[in-house]
Amino acid sequence: MLPITMGEYNMEMTIPVGVQKIMDEVQVFIVENVKTTRRYLRKINPTYPIDDKEFFVIDKRTSQKELSEFVSNNRDLVIGVMSEAGCPGIADPGAEVATLAHKMKIEVVPFVGPSSILLALIASGKNGQNFTFNGYLPKERGERVKTLKNLERLSRSGITQIFMETPFRNNHLIEDVLIHCDNNMELCIASNITLSNQKIKTSTINDWKKDKPDYHKDFCIFVM
Repeated sequence: MLPITMGEYNMEMTIPVGVQKIMDEVQVFIVENVKTTRRYLRKINPTYPIDDKEFFVIDKRTSQKELSEFVSNNRDLVIGVMSEAGCPGIADPGAEVATLAHKMKIEVVPFVGPSSILLALIASGKNGQNFTFNGYLPKERGERVKTLKNLERLSRSGITQIFMETPFRNNHLIEDVLIHCDNNMELCIASNITLSNQKIKTSTINDWKKDKPDYHKDFCIFVM
């Protein structure tokens, strides 16, 4: 389970040198995007033998049968699983590969890299001993508002709530939070984590209303 940078090739700050060297041992790759992966491998090592490697794409069109056959056929090789950004297996189809590997008695080895979810929690100041990652909230506004109210209730009980949204819907989500959540509730918005335009801010809903944020098309993690 191999990490990748989260938008900029800032390997010296996000990917340990030892992990970069591990890439040389990988014989086949399971990835979300071959083009992104090839570019990343070339950045790590300009002479990386990409043409000698086999790539299998896992996305919403990939059938369980195809994935199972690929893993089974390559079980005696070193298989590298890579996300589109950050660490595979968290809010990412790489988890399916790990599940299959365990069922097939294949060792699963995770390597250290950037996780926007954990980095946002670390910087938020919120409770890191008891937290829940909720992934994407419902697209339909009524359901989204209902979910937000429930997350607010849970956060008041001491359980930090972490969630995310697709970049082009960030402002719609923020608007719902500002309208429907209590003014004293604290919200952290962590955007573009590890990138040169990173911004992490925790404020009350009331303070967010005074300085209404615009995070359209930014990559954000929300911590409540």
